[in-house]
Amino acid sequence: MEMKHFTTEEWIDFVNQVASNSRQAVMQKHLETGCERCKEAVGLWQKVRNTAALERNYEPPTASVRIVKAAYAASALAGKRRGASRIAELLYDSSLQPALAGARSAGTGMRQMLYRADPYQVDIQVEAKPEGNRLMITGQILNVSRPEAVGNKVPVTLSNRRGFVVHTMTNEFGEFRGEIENSGDLELTLPGAGEQAIVISLRNALDRLPGGKS
Repeated sequence: MEMKHFTTEEWIDFVNQVASNSRQAVMQKHLETGCERCKEAVGLWQKVRNTAALERNYEPPTASVRIVKAAYAASALAGKRRGASRIAELLYDSSLQPALAGARSAGTGMRQMLYRADPYQVDIQVEAKPEGNRLMITGQILNVSRPEAVGNKVPVTLSNRRGFVVHTMTNEFGEFRGEIENSGDLELTLPGAGEQAIVISLRNALDRLPGGKS
């Protein structure tokens, strides 16, 4: 009489102890007959189960988790950028204005820009921090479709597209503020019409200013 062998799925249930008690007993008796094929299957899935149990005890470093989450968020921003409903229009850029006499070499480390991206007008100021390669981004959002209303509680996301993302929200005056490492490739994202996002590129925001880092 040919010996009955059990399937892979049945042995997985056996190892995980999710089969019925009667089924577990039958399979245990089968192993006791000395079936090498089934013993190998049980041995394999016991190793898998033990490895999985060890993995649950592993806690990755907090810094690693933060980097992975930031990278994922940056990837999501890239997807939003492809679906942006409108390209922000640059209305004003302080770096394109003639400097005052005697101030051309005075490296202020600051740049101001004004963008129009329906339904918003976005005033942005980029300032280099005195120490380290970091930028302070401040701004104000006005809803041009409703001049009497500022952009209150508008979520704003800053990304340097190198894995660092800062989430903030405008206050009752439509103002926002965030500090981020300068990669030379910054982006500012805010919600637009519907579910599409408005993305403003701040690439090389200070490269035209003396002392600015690209």
